[in-house]
Amino acid sequence: MPVINVDDLTDLDKAKMEVTQLKTEVKLERAKVSKCCEEVMEYIQSLVEEDTLVKGIAEDKNPFKDLKGGCVIS
Repeated sequence: MPVINVDDLTDLDKAKMEVTQLKTEVKLERAKVSKCCEEVMEYIQSLVEEDTLVKGIAEDKNPFKDLKGGCVIS
C-alpha cells in the first residue's frame, strides 16, 4: 500500500478519505467495555491454574534452577 502524505492532498481529497473511514467504522460491531472486561476476567481466571507467572515453575521442571549468578550487562 503506498504511503500518502496528507499535507499534499486537497481539502476535497481529505474529506473523501474521512468519509470512507467513517463508513468503515460505522459497520464495526460495538460492545460495552463493562461486558468485555467481564469476559476478559473470566478468561484469565479460567486459565489461572495453568499460568506459570501466577503459580511459578515446579523445581523438577525448571531448566534454570542449576544456574548461579545473575545478569551481566557489558
